[in-house]
Amino acid sequence: MTRNAPGSDGFASEWIKSSYSSNDGPECVEVAVVPGVVRVRDSKDVRGPQIGFRPDSWAEFVAYASAH
Repeated sequence: MTRNAPGSDGFASEWIKSSYSSNDGPECVEVAVVPGVVRVRDSKDVRGPQIGFRPDSWAEFVAYASAH
């Protein structure tokens, strides 16, 4: 897990990069938690699109992904 600079996108105070992501690989995902939403983005395109999840939905996804 890698932490990125706070406030770089106006949505979150801190983005956390997946420990499965590499700096030069295709799997580069970051998440940030703000009140009421978990935001997800491509760390190679920090100004690009983001998707938001309700915290309960994100928790369900993580539990599912961890089990498979």
